[in-house]
Amino acid sequence: MQSTKPPGGTRDFLPEDIRRREYVIGVVRRIYERYGFEPLETPAFENIETLLGKYGEEGNKLIFKILRRGEHESSGEADLALRYDLTVPLARVVAQYQNQLPKFFKRYQIQPVWRADRPAKGRFREFFQCDIDSIGSTSPVVEAEILGAVAEILTTLGFQEFSIRLNHRRLLTALLEKAGVPEAGHGEALIVIDKLDKIGEAGVTTELMAKGLSADVAGRVLASFATAGHGALAGLGALVDGHAGGTTALEALNAIVAITPAAPHIKIDPSLARGLSYYTGAIMEIAVTDLAGSLGGGGRYDNLIGMFLGRDVPACGFSLGLERIIVVMTERKMFPPSLAAGAVDVVVTFMDDDSLPEAIRFASDLRSLDIRAEVHPEVTRKFDKALKAASGRGAKFMAVFGENERTLQQVSVRDLVKREPLAPMKRESAAKEIARLVGRER
Repeated sequence: MQSTKPPGGTRDFLPEDIRRREYVIGVVRRIYERYGFEPLETPAFENIETLLGKYGEEGNKLIFKILRRGEHESSGEADLALRYDLTVPLARVVAQYQNQLPKFFKRYQIQPVWRADRPAKGRFREFFQCDIDSIGSTSPVVEAEILGAVAEILTTLGFQEFSIRLNHRRLLTALLEKAGVPEAGHGEALIVIDKLDKIGEAGVTTELMAKGLSADVAGRVLASFATAGHGALAGLGALVDGHAGGTTALEALNAIVAITPAAPHIKIDPSLARGLSYYTGAIMEIAVTDLAGSLGGGGRYDNLIGMFLGRDVPACGFSLGLERIIVVMTERKMFPPSLAAGAVDVVVTFMDDDSLPEAIRFASDLRSLDIRAEVHPEVTRKFDKALKAASGRGAKFMAVFGENERTLQQVSVRDLVKREPLAPMKRESAAKEIARLVGRER
């Protein structure tokens, strides 16, 4: 028998899953827009040259390539690729529509991306990203606004014990220089260091040596980052022998972030090394107590758009990991109970075929008042069976039509939460009365 499982690293989303996703996305969208970010969408796939070379050697290996079609199919060559993230497509859009976009462009984008990664808990091949980016300014106000929005989203969703780790690419460069890593190897070294929480010190040492560093230099790199991770902001300049560019920028950013909703959660962490090669300035990542990995991250990338435009354009962005947020919220029971309330508010039943038209008309009356209603498709001859079906749909009430109700111009209603019948309602006012009971009164 053919397997019915979805491909590895992908998932089917059942109704309750969708309600949870839409709840989180709704909070994210509402707060992004509150901070002035505008929506943007891009195609699921890009020209392959758009993506290659933007994520470093490791990233290139994780790009899902699409083979040429038609007469070129047998060549095994790819000309398109599925979106790896939402940042590079944004850079392409800014270059393509530079004359139509404002000088300071703030966008949010909530769409799926694809990576040919090895599936694991909380790591998928197809997943959504929730990005915000600000284009056109080098001011640290940009980072502060992004961090304020991210912190507000997390607290609204119910996260309390989280920190936003901050670092700067210049400080990382100084640490690598002090450890003896050649400038040409900085990008690859940071990609390896970014794996520290996944493969440990021994794994990082092995990979650094595979990149051509000596055991001595690899050891100094690890020692340098370990020391930096425990250093206070005020003492970092001395730690890197006066390479203070990164510390000065961090101090300026920290002063502004201190007056945003992110303030209680900021943690200056010079050991933070996000692996993507396009970061040029501040980098940031969310850490949650008792959770391996992060719920999102980002940073400044002032050179990426220049790869498409021919001139550098300042930019900074952050990506929230929707999938990991949902996994954690589900495990920790952080979703509102109302999300499990079911598909409908009222199930309308009919006890004979002559009552079917009235049942359909009443369901329409309920829907016109923004009440989720459905008509049970079969004649209700066995009342217990109808009750079970209505409860299974998560309904709060069941409305019943039969010969008696038609004659008296009434509606019989049963409260499925309290498991008791209500007093018969007049047909002409029943819909509004039920709207009042479910909290949809106008």
